[in-house]
Amino acid sequence: QVQLVESGGGLVQAGDSLRLSCAASGRTVSSYTRAWFRQAPGKEREFVAAITRGGDRTYYADSMKGRATISRDDAKNTMYLQMNSLKSEDTAVYYCAAVPAWNMARYYSDSEYQFWGQGTQVTVSS
Repeated sequence: QVQLVESGGGLVQAGDSLRLSCAASGRTVSSYTRAWFRQAPGKEREFVAAITRGGDRTYYADSMKGRATISRDDAKNTMYLQMNSLKSEDTAVYYCAAVPAWNMARYYSDSEYQFWGQGTQVTVSS
């Protein structure tokens, strides 16, 4: 079983940067696809970014392109999300997810992922 724990959330001002981390334990997830999702109050959970095994390919939601960078350090079993130029609409609970597979057609779908963290709150004040 894989356990995921997010960290790095907090309260920031619009325009600030923040780096989220997602530490995995229980087994090595270097061969897993890993991703970030977020859920704002009253809204459905939405895709933010994904990274394939080895980190050779990354994918972003349109709302995050140019402002976010997803990366992974498999030696530490950890994934990161660097977010810059934060906006109030980025306020949400951010979740990390992982799955021991890659599905090019559905990497953006939360139903594709098997393991989830408990989430970390990001609040951006304007």
